[in-house]
Amino acid sequence: MTTIDGNAAEPGLRNVLFIMCDQLRWDALGCVGHPFLETPNIDRLAEKGVRFDRAFVNGAVCGSSRMSYYTGRYVVSHGSRWNQVPLEVTQKTMGDHLRELDVRTVLVGKTHMAADEAARKRLAIPANSPEWMFLSECGFEAEEHDDGLHPDARVPGDLPYNEFLRSHGFDGDNPWHTAANSVIDADGKLCSGWLLRSAPFPAVVPDELSETAYMTDRAIEFIRRAGDERWCLHLSYIKPHWPYVVSAPYHDMYAGEEMPAPNRTEAELETMHPVIRALQQSRIGRAMSRPETRRLVLPTYLGLVKQIDDHLGRLFGELERLGRLDDTMVVFTSDHGEYMGDHWMGEKDWINEEVVRVPMIIVDPRSQADVTRGTTSNELVEAIDLLPTFIEALGGENETRRQWLEGESLLPLLRGERGTRREFAVCEADWGFLEMSNHLGATTEPRRRRATMLRNDRFKYVLSEIGSNLLYDLDEDPCEQCDRFDDPSLESVVADLHEQLFEWFRSRHHDTTYSDEMITATTVPGGTAKRGIMIGYWDEQELSAGMRGELF
Repeated sequence: MTTIDGNAAEPGLRNVLFIMCDQLRWDALGCVGHPFLETPNIDRLAEKGVRFDRAFVNGAVCGSSRMSYYTGRYVVSHGSRWNQVPLEVTQKTMGDHLRELDVRTVLVGKTHMAADEAARKRLAIPANSPEWMFLSECGFEAEEHDDGLHPDARVPGDLPYNEFLRSHGFDGDNPWHTAANSVIDADGKLCSGWLLRSAPFPAVVPDELSETAYMTDRAIEFIRRAGDERWCLHLSYIKPHWPYVVSAPYHDMYAGEEMPAPNRTEAELETMHPVIRALQQSRIGRAMSRPETRRLVLPTYLGLVKQIDDHLGRLFGELERLGRLDDTMVVFTSDHGEYMGDHWMGEKDWINEEVVRVPMIIVDPRSQADVTRGTTSNELVEAIDLLPTFIEALGGENETRRQWLEGESLLPLLRGERGTRREFAVCEADWGFLEMSNHLGATTEPRRRRATMLRNDRFKYVLSEIGSNLLYDLDEDPCEQCDRFDDPSLESVVADLHEQLFEWFRSRHHDTTYSDEMITATTVPGGTAKRGIMIGYWDEQELSAGMRGELF
């Protein structure tokens, strides 16, 4: 493309490549300073764009977090509080917003979205209709939808990845389990990857047939076919989420390294907080807190991250070959982190930094973003900010969508124009679906089994519906090992943070059918009288004045 004077013109932004890993910790990258894990391809993204060092998810588990990414709304607003909770059909998703801009919104990989089947039946939407396919896929056009959770009890009979594995000689009813997520142990026996003892052994499948390689290939195939169509491709990797199994050579790549010490103290085991104590005493908490588990599993987890980075190198190379790096915004992030024994816990579902803080890198190829290339931002940003960023980057208007969107576009920050307007980040945790909730007694109301985090530059305040609230002074205690909620010297801080959180709750956008502009339009002086609704007028003279906009 050239201008009238013959100089090259900058191409406009046409596409977004939205990459998400599942359960990737914010600190498990080379560019963040990991002591030995090398992730050169992700690191190059950080060199070309902005790495957000304080990015937070809005839900502490896959489903709730992802629905916030996909809707631009907080969990309390979209209502999908955990993995099994359907997203209401009334919620507007990324696919809805971008379709209005004539941008295809395509999925390769995981969404962990549950469709609102009860609403489909109530509204009599045919199950095989295009409308329901759009709603049931969270607004995505599913190039390949695979949530990566396929034990024998729930594997679909037509899983494309299983068909792929069978075509390469891995037979059986469920090669996802018996090949991709199983190992041959030291005794030569097939061992399930669900068992933590399997972590040090290589997956049965070679790397090129792994889930990570397969999803990368599917993304490359779509981009090749797309040509000049405008698209937002959500490449949603299943790993490094459990089962903790990875193909050779990644299975033992870091086995000889000295693993970082877990972030925990003996004093944390003395906590009187019922939820934290139950999480520590749960099966996964006890399992991941054992030194031998961390010694075996953490190297495999890091190997899974390294595998993702290597395959991203293939994807980025293909984007460059196709000339797509010049007109495609590339975004890399995660849906949440992983405790891995920190604070004597496993998995996620609670509000420590290990879970709620995630990697986030954005590369805008346009010259307006040159001023921030290779920089690290300390602004507080949230998952809900990505959708407004995509809309603005692709030429849309966010102001007309304010009844839906609760995040803010990060484009001004990418261009060095200003920081965010955010004073704090919020994440919601709902642990009522976990077996550990039974430790707290059957009388606990299910809808009270939740907590809400407010995190600003210095403090993290947690409103816990069960047990006392929590307060961490992140300046003095960045590892969150000492609860200061009952510290008399911080009483006023607690009161201020509590009021901020109360104001946040009161400000949520639950009424989405009417925009602010529509509300304002109803207040035009004389507007109701002009519509024939003449309330409060004494006579014709007063009515005439009111019609002219005179209030009295």
